[in-house]
Amino acid sequence: MKKLENFVFWILQSKFRKAMIIILTIIAFFASLLMFPTKAVKARMLPGKSATTYSVYVDTPTGSSIEQTKKVTTCVTDILRKEKEILNMSTFYGQGIPLDYAGLVKGSAMKRTENVAEISVNLTPIHEREEPSFLMTSRLRPIIKSSCESIIPGTTIRMIEQPAGPPTLASIVLEVHGDNLKHIRKLSVEVANILANTKNLVDVDVMADDIYKKYKLIPDIEKIARSGLGIEQVNNILYLAFEGMAIATKNSANSSVQIPIFLVLSDKTKELSNQSADAIRSKLTSLNLMNKKGMMVPLTEVVNIVQVDSNPSIMHKDLERTINVTAETDNVSQVYPLLDAREKMMEYFKKDYNVETAPFSTYMFDLILTDKKTGEKFLLRWDGEMKVTLDTFRDLGAAFIAALVLIFFLLVIYYKSFALSGIILGGSFLSLIGVIVGHWVADQVTVNTFFLTATSLIGFIALMGISSRNSLLLIDFAMGLINEEGMEKKRAIAHASATRATPIFLTAIAIILGSALLASDPIFGGLGVALISGTVAAVFVSLLFVPVLMDNASALVKGKEEQ
Repeated sequence: MKKLENFVFWILQSKFRKAMIIILTIIAFFASLLMFPTKAVKARMLPGKSATTYSVYVDTPTGSSIEQTKKVTTCVTDILRKEKEILNMSTFYGQGIPLDYAGLVKGSAMKRTENVAEISVNLTPIHEREEPSFLMTSRLRPIIKSSCESIIPGTTIRMIEQPAGPPTLASIVLEVHGDNLKHIRKLSVEVANILANTKNLVDVDVMADDIYKKYKLIPDIEKIARSGLGIEQVNNILYLAFEGMAIATKNSANSSVQIPIFLVLSDKTKELSNQSADAIRSKLTSLNLMNKKGMMVPLTEVVNIVQVDSNPSIMHKDLERTINVTAETDNVSQVYPLLDAREKMMEYFKKDYNVETAPFSTYMFDLILTDKKTGEKFLLRWDGEMKVTLDTFRDLGAAFIAALVLIFFLLVIYYKSFALSGIILGGSFLSLIGVIVGHWVADQVTVNTFFLTATSLIGFIALMGISSRNSLLLIDFAMGLINEEGMEKKRAIAHASATRATPIFLTAIAIILGSALLASDPIFGGLGVALISGTVAAVFVSLLFVPVLMDNASALVKGKEEQ
């Protein structure tokens, strides 16, 4: 290590060379930070997870029949059957699939209408196929949407992946809050259109029932009484004509309870020629009831056909009316499409509303809209995996700051010097250069986007202790040479760097080899890359940058007891 000692001593002998080391380090630090706004390194909560299953949600317009839903679903399954990596599929009409990890918070259990269907897709084992499940859904999504959504206009088809982290309603959720239900429905549609036109956002959906025209069959009580019929008699034949009903029971030796016998008309008989009052009236004309005098009474004589608006479901959150608009990201971070969409919304809504941003301390991305004409206030609140990502990075950032403060005060207590404590802390913080650059390199050599994730930040926080240890070794050794052996300051620093380089290198190699196993993991790869690249940066910072700062610290000569 004599060459390293001479090299460090050579640097310390020149103010210009020392200044160059400091300037180059600062440039490297800020250049690495610029990789975030330039999107050279992208941040995300967790990367995509390759699973052995995913789901396809089919939502035809509210009020669609089960036959219409089947047409769209059949189109989807026909496309999926061509995929050799798909083992089997299960289709559920008018309901959600048995609850899985993804469906727990997506409302699958509440689906009980004819306009919905869900397809559960099972894939071959992960190690037997090259294409991850999240890339398969990304590839199939445009094919399925372009081929099948046009069958029934207004249909929405969504590809639902198993989440890599906490289950959320969607990658991006925008809650539209307000007291005026009609107005927030209008706002939610406008918001959905903006999200649909935002790059890298797919599967945009408004979680609200469409308001459509429907027909109610209302028995005319007065006419029923005059015709010698009964209300129950009329209701029964209406149920029989459109739904079916139990008309008797059967006893069985194999069952402890009576088995109902269900009578229902054939599907062809129940079908209407079109969606109009005349079609319903024509259907009722073929149905007659016998009154108490044995006379046949047409059903149309005692039933009124009334056109009404449908009753949509009303959703609440925190005792406020709300409508959720959801969107998924196409294998990208949620943050960048959010910022793009938010900017478009602020520009779009400022024509009719006074747009305000929410206080930074609470929900910094939320928008408050005030109608210029009526003065009504509406809130656009961001949620979903995006919010989990921001909350996680915020909490990890707070943990990182807390670690910095704790390390700094412990060092001040030990050395009784703010200068030496600052040197150690600064050297530790600069390992961030390696973490960011390491993620950029990993992104260049991998097929999929390599994100800086929550596990990456955990690795960076762990590096603080390792980097601090390297600087402590140098400072303690140099102080001993200066204060106890009387060695000249620059030579002592150079000798300390060369002497302690071996344990620093051995520690770094142990960390790199131990973290190499994590680097290939789809979830904890960020942690492995952060530890490997951050450790490499910490070694260079400890052996080159920290000695330069030590040479300018007077406390190094005086010793910790004299402070």
